[in-house]
Amino acid sequence: MKIKVLVSAYACNPLSSSKFHPGEDITGWRLMLQLSRFFDLHVIADTYNKEGVDSFLAREKLDSVKFHFIALPSGFKWLYRSAFGKRVYYYLWQISAWRLAVKLHRQFNFTAAHHLTFGNYWIPSFIGAFLPVPFIWGPLGGGQRVPVSFLREYTLEERLRENCRQIAQWFGKNVLIPSRRCFKKARIILVCNEETRLKIPRKYLDKVYLFPVNGVAEDEITGQNSLEGQNREFLILSAGRLDTLKGFSIAIRAFSLFAKDSIDAILEIVGEGPEEGRLKELVRLLKIEDRVRFIPWLKREDLFSRMRSCQVFLFPSFRDGGGAVVVEAMANAKPIIGLNIGGPGFHIQPAWGVKIEPYDPEYVIKEIAVALKILYNDTALRLKMGEAASRRAKEYYLWPKLGDRLGEIYQAVLK
Repeated sequence: MKIKVLVSAYACNPLSSSKFHPGEDITGWRLMLQLSRFFDLHVIADTYNKEGVDSFLAREKLDSVKFHFIALPSGFKWLYRSAFGKRVYYYLWQISAWRLAVKLHRQFNFTAAHHLTFGNYWIPSFIGAFLPVPFIWGPLGGGQRVPVSFLREYTLEERLRENCRQIAQWFGKNVLIPSRRCFKKARIILVCNEETRLKIPRKYLDKVYLFPVNGVAEDEITGQNSLEGQNREFLILSAGRLDTLKGFSIAIRAFSLFAKDSIDAILEIVGEGPEEGRLKELVRLLKIEDRVRFIPWLKREDLFSRMRSCQVFLFPSFRDGGGAVVVEAMANAKPIIGLNIGGPGFHIQPAWGVKIEPYDPEYVIKEIAVALKILYNDTALRLKMGEAASRRAKEYYLWPKLGDRLGEIYQAVLK
């Protein structure tokens, strides 16, 4: 018989609904599938995932997984109107999940518990803190912060939100008893970037392992780009939620500087979000309306098609714990330009990308423009870096390989 593992996965949805938590949804789902290769799982998830999970189970079997969906009473739904409110809702949901876990443990006698999502080092897992079984925590993020010099890109309200986030992080890590119990009780703590590793209390660092929160399927990996040379434009692609922290204003200003001497260069930005109006106004002020295209959210396969037809993928996010689109662009054999911070700082290496230190916005803008010019003028270098990116994705980021690593971690924990 397989070992029974209880999985706490608030977000676990194969449809990756943009209405809720698309990044966490697909992360929770993919990692859950990998765990199901080795163990019998009981997964506790929020009720919003049920429709997506049921649609998957109607097509495919998951005999080793039993789902348990719970939600807070409808009177708490108003909390979802703000980012902070969502965290409060999730914290309260954890208490409900723990109560259910206690009942399930009496019935099934779990060998271990794993907290998958949300992957956040400063919001505790009540299941991990209080259920009397070995506990695996992560992959966790949240340790990355917006560099101080980049706060000038933010509105006053956004700066206040960033300050509140830092206060909440300190409080969650140092004051909440369940958080302190999680750090102490966890056999293994998986983190997805260096900044988060450094947020773990020093006395527990021997339990910390870097583990990517993003992966790709084998059929999503391409070799050398067959479209290179067929596109008459020099296409630079960027994608993500149109939020200040994603750095699209930096991307547009850097492109404007680069495009002065590159008449066939085009910047495409795929995504939607609250910054769309401000970004379009910035494009108008820079007088590059004919060189920048805004494209609404695309299906995953359509986004990959755009990646394959571009020459460079640009992702200058200020604060991204994972950066899934970076790994996806690597899988599609594209050189990457990004900042040396958070998840992108972990993913990007010189063989397949340009990683820029986030000293200040002006420095980053100039360095992006320089990197674009180098790649614009050197087709052979672009192809070489794209090939290296594709190899890295195949060697390191395939979901089955990440699953194998999880299996090895469990062997060490349960030994």
